[in-house]
Amino acid sequence: MTDVTINSNICGFVHHVHGKRDGKNIIIDIETDCEKIKKMSHMEIPMDQTLDIKDNYVISKAQEMKCSSNCLVPCGVLHVCRMEIGMLSESLAKKYGNISIDFK
Repeated sequence: MTDVTINSNICGFVHHVHGKRDGKNIIIDIETDCEKIKKMSHMEIPMDQTLDIKDNYVISKAQEMKCSSNCLVPCGVLHVCRMEIGMLSESLAKKYGNISIDFK
């Protein structure tokens, strides 16, 4: 199981994302106060729909919920998916701890 916290400082929300591989799907649950992201919680994401940005279940769901283009949650969910399918090393992710966008 993969757990991450996404701090969306610009919109003021903190999102707790939990992911677990289940066969050929990744089950994603999100704890959040954001109404749009709440509607995305408990997604059953086919593994093959996380690899390409064009045919991507998570991005499609974010578009459907009318998430802002600067929402960090879809990117965070995709990181969780990649960890669950072994495309992103858990030890590497934990070594660096977080990723960020620093505005100058």
